[in-house]
Amino acid sequence: MATARLYFEDPWLVEFEAYVVAHHAIDGDTWLELDRSAFYPEGGGQLPDRGHIGDAEVADVQVRGDVVLHRASGALPEVGTRVLGRLDRARRRVHMALHTGQHVLSRALLEVAQAETVSSRLGDTTSTIDVDRPNLSDDLLGKAEALANSVVDDDVVVRARFVTPDELAGLSLRRAPKQTDNVRVVSVAGFDDTPCGGTHCTRSAQIGLVSITGSERYKGGTRIVFSAGARAREELSRNAAELRRLAKALTCATADVGAQLDKLRDQLDAARQEHGATRTLLAREIARGASGSPAVIVLAEGGAELARAVAARVTESPEASVVVAAETPDGTSVVVARGSAAAFDSGAFLKRLAAATGGRGGGRPERAEGRLPLGVDVARAVQELG
Repeated sequence: MATARLYFEDPWLVEFEAYVVAHHAIDGDTWLELDRSAFYPEGGGQLPDRGHIGDAEVADVQVRGDVVLHRASGALPEVGTRVLGRLDRARRRVHMALHTGQHVLSRALLEVAQAETVSSRLGDTTSTIDVDRPNLSDDLLGKAEALANSVVDDDVVVRARFVTPDELAGLSLRRAPKQTDNVRVVSVAGFDDTPCGGTHCTRSAQIGLVSITGSERYKGGTRIVFSAGARAREELSRNAAELRRLAKALTCATADVGAQLDKLRDQLDAARQEHGATRTLLAREIARGASGSPAVIVLAEGGAELARAVAARVTESPEASVVVAAETPDGTSVVVARGSAAAFDSGAFLKRLAAATGGRGGGRPERAEGRLPLGVDVARAVQELG
């Protein structure tokens, strides 16, 4: 028996009465079939509703053919029982705002950037719209967002209804329907008409806010990350709190955080260049004292970066080979390298050294890196390997 879907007529309905038609055992779970339901089953990029049927908790809702099934746990009502269904209202409200917001934003992207929506996904934490146009600039995304929010501000009627073939032929749909009969169209008055079976707001102001939070190249087009409604407000609130925290840490106004970060980035780049130049000079001085084949150099400080720099300076001599060790908080970093004319196999030697000391590492004949346990006498270990 087909389930009467109450959300088609009233998306705000969050409590309803129904009869339990059957229990279905599927993959170890019990799914309840009702004669009528306001629970939305997952589909069309929208996640399912959650809530309760009687005292049983509903964690998932799916559709099989014309039947809506509710995955339930706890005190399950018996077949034939009249029950009260109660939806998670906050979750339904978020889904309504996200789905209607997606329709409005998809139309705005089409109007502003001629970017057609290929698919969309309204997730538990992140919602996305995939469009067929690559390289959408921040300016175009900003204009699309502004247009979407102007529709929100206009508080126009949002109407969802099943249309006749004649009515369908007279509509300028954003995308073609997936079926030819029993087509349900969601219309944002004067702005967008799109076939859709989801739950939607009944006025555009109920969306509250549409916010684009990111974009990236995806399958030859662009994936746009967006939010709407209460979720968008929560995200903006968290972002504003983080911005205030950064402003306090940087001792500047929130409007100046970007400029302060640019200044710090420039200072950091300059410090890195200066540090790199100093490390190069230090490495050259250390390398001058290298002797032996391979030479062994143990650094008390400077870490892996200085070890690499010293190895590079030593092996500027074509016949040279070297083992450079540097103590770090996590162990002893080791770099083994050879000059361009040396026959020494760095990778093979490091494997022997690691095996002898309980370390790990490897590499090519020209150069290898690894890590040995703290406290290893590297000079002695190299000497014992011969």
